[in-house]
Amino acid sequence: MQQAGTGQHTHCPYCALQCAMTVTAGTHDGGASVDARDFPTNRGGLCRKGWSAAELLAHPDRLTAPLLRDADGVLREAPWDTVLQLIGDRVRDIQARHGRDAVAVFGGGGLTNEKAYTLGKFARLALRTSRIDYNGRFCMSSAAAAGNRAFGVDRGLPFPLEDLGAASVVLLLGSNAADTMPPFVQHLRGAQAAGGLVVVDPRRSATARLTDQGRGVHLQPTPGTDLVLLLGLAHVVVAEGLEDRRFLEARASGYDDVTRGLARWWPERVQGITGVPAASLRAVARLLAAGARRGAEGGHGAYILTGRGIEQHADGTDTTTAAVNLALLLGLPGTAHSGYGTLTGQGNGQGGREHGQKADQLPGYRKITDPAARAHVAGVWGVPEEAIPGPGLPAVELLASLGKPGGTHCLFVHGANVAVSAPDAATVVDGLRSLDLLVVSDFFLSETAALADVVLPVLQWAEEEGTVTNLEGRVLRRRPAVGPPPGARSELWIMQELARLLEAPSLFSEDPSTMFDELARASAGGLADYSGLDYGVLDGADPAYWPYPAGSTGTPRLFLGAFAHPGGRAVLVPVSPRAGTAAARTPAPLLLATGRLLEHYQSGTQTRRVPALLAAQPAARLQLHPSTAHDLGIAQGDPVVVTSAQGEARALADLTPDIRQDTVFLAFHFADAGSANRLTGSATDPVSGMPEFKTTPVGVTRLDSADPLHAARLEVVA
Repeated sequence: MQQAGTGQHTHCPYCALQCAMTVTAGTHDGGASVDARDFPTNRGGLCRKGWSAAELLAHPDRLTAPLLRDADGVLREAPWDTVLQLIGDRVRDIQARHGRDAVAVFGGGGLTNEKAYTLGKFARLALRTSRIDYNGRFCMSSAAAAGNRAFGVDRGLPFPLEDLGAASVVLLLGSNAADTMPPFVQHLRGAQAAGGLVVVDPRRSATARLTDQGRGVHLQPTPGTDLVLLLGLAHVVVAEGLEDRRFLEARASGYDDVTRGLARWWPERVQGITGVPAASLRAVARLLAAGARRGAEGGHGAYILTGRGIEQHADGTDTTTAAVNLALLLGLPGTAHSGYGTLTGQGNGQGGREHGQKADQLPGYRKITDPAARAHVAGVWGVPEEAIPGPGLPAVELLASLGKPGGTHCLFVHGANVAVSAPDAATVVDGLRSLDLLVVSDFFLSETAALADVVLPVLQWAEEEGTVTNLEGRVLRRRPAVGPPPGARSELWIMQELARLLEAPSLFSEDPSTMFDELARASAGGLADYSGLDYGVLDGADPAYWPYPAGSTGTPRLFLGAFAHPGGRAVLVPVSPRAGTAAARTPAPLLLATGRLLEHYQSGTQTRRVPALLAAQPAARLQLHPSTAHDLGIAQGDPVVVTSAQGEARALADLTPDIRQDTVFLAFHFADAGSANRLTGSATDPVSGMPEFKTTPVGVTRLDSADPLHAARLEVVA
């Protein structure tokens, strides 16, 4: 921790861009100030969230003592030793009555690598349960599944972000990066200058507007038809002989299987399904191919990047795979001047999915069903291999099991607010209420924490030490700049103490460096190998990209020599629309897409407590086209009720021509009546377990302004 008035170099707590900043401790009130720091990802820039991040450190809502629900149902402060002993006793009792898997853990993509690693170990060795998953299942799971099956490994950007600056063409699918990670757009200027920025989004978002004035192309497909759009682009590439045959013959398998399925996706047919003109499809395919040729010749190449817009679907893995197939046909991945990548969202969304808090995973991106992986990790942990449980349940299934016979009776939540962020949120809230024991670790009383039996106050980003891994696979140091409130504790300390009470085998330490060193050993030989890293290396001047095996200097650019599959070849995987998915559903109803706003982050637990951010976006607003609104008798600012098969939400109408007439958009940052996830359902991708967040059929009606409850229903709980 720094002395008051001195600055500490660290990184922003929000998105995976992990913008560099300097945090200077205050002199008297326990607060701090933030200054932007020059760094390759943010180049000295910060967004509104980053600039205001330090305002939360001394916020009056900060939890400073454990809370225990009493016999009257009220959360009251209690001593640490009392609540920890109670948790240990209750866990033993619940498992004695219902079995080990009656206790479950739900983690988060914002946890440091050390906490994510220790949480997976804590679940399996201290709680002795297989039931652990995390909120990254709602974010990156489809992209990860597609990357693993195509390349043999999942690293969001397999190249440094700065490489994008030299591109002449960038195809950006399903990402509104201009709002969700504003400093990122600096890296698109080269493509803009060349007229080569292509944005695919049903909305004319802030990112789509970057294509204006001849700087690129905005394709605005019907929601849920991205898979068909990508098949159409691939059809043009193959039909016009634009593919890189030399690359495909030398470095990829599956070409014949994929191209056979492309014959039926000619541009005019794709236009009829997606609404994107056939001429635009041909023009974009040719633009990408021209950029790919330039890149192959050592010039300004082409990149394809995906985001949640094409991934958060019940066919998200196949849709992302179609984007990968297009990139492989063009010869982009694993080359020096072109590439394919996906934009990780959460602050440690990359590292958080590598080291064991996923249901099917062990540290180092190892499969929990792999005997060799289990033996290696067991050796590091000093336990018999059979002491490590098998695979658990992915997030949506885990949450669906809450309070059910044979399901979860006790849940630990770390770094997540599932009462707001999970699909079919009302059902999830009912499940949380039905638990025998809910333990939530947080620094504010989130909507999930408010339902808990025990709330444990933990550290914020500027109070803790550790590491995170950003969207390009670079491992970064997080350093403490201010001291925590006296009653708050590190989650590593909490797990250490509970592991002791539960008589767990192996090491659990509150020291982040100790746990990172063990993480590095546990990851050795895995796909995400950190074995050559320690805090000394990370505190040095050179960047550290994984894999970073012992004796190496890391891997800034993956796949330049070979892909991670046996034999070193990438795999093209045939995909097509499945019955029941949005792409196969006609005619389309009014479809709801959920997403993020510039001012807010995730469930809003933090950003709804920053006055300037809340003032800019104080309540849920439903974006809809003026023509759609006219047909529904809705005017700007009217209160509306949005209904789906799962439930209803209330919002204020925000009329904009920037959205399709068949689409409405609602941000998911708000709670209670404004919660977008009261509308989303529990359908998931069969490969990744990703929920369907982008194409929920809904109805929209104007809410009678005379309704005395409508204002209360729209109230924002900060």
